[in-house]
Amino acid sequence: MNEAVPDLASEHDPVRDPWRGPMRAALEEAARAPATGDVPVGAVVLGPDGSVIGRGRNEREATGDPTGHAEVLAIREAAQAVGEWRLSGCTLVVTLEPCTMCAGAIVLSRLERVVYGAADEKAGAAGSLWDVVRDRRLNHRPEVVQGVLAEECAEVLTAFFRDR
Repeated sequence: MNEAVPDLASEHDPVRDPWRGPMRAALEEAARAPATGDVPVGAVVLGPDGSVIGRGRNEREATGDPTGHAEVLAIREAAQAVGEWRLSGCTLVVTLEPCTMCAGAIVLSRLERVVYGAADEKAGAAGSLWDVVRDRRLNHRPEVVQGVLAEECAEVLTAFFRDR
């Protein structure tokens, strides 16, 4: 299993630096979730040109939908924008490491890459607890970039649960 990668904001990081802006957009989505009692996880899908084509935030409490995870909602919106289910060349940016359900959606939608902030040691399926997205038995394995603004993403979650 991969270890969590700390976010070193003061150091230049050519792997993670390009994803800081999109992660801030995902954090903006996450900030909207607590208003409905949902865990603050946010996601954006970037098209091949880098533009945002899908957005999502956790909405399980708001909608009563167990599949209302930020990643699934952002993927659905992106697929609608593209006009098909294959999201080849697209990148999902999410504040928390995807769970097994979301990792399955990432693989099945053929996303090129998943970028996440905070690791999820209890339910993560992109390197922490499981590594569904890079399982060699599956027909598609997206690139994974972990630890983008990790501390900031983790603090949003910590503050939410501390205040509950």
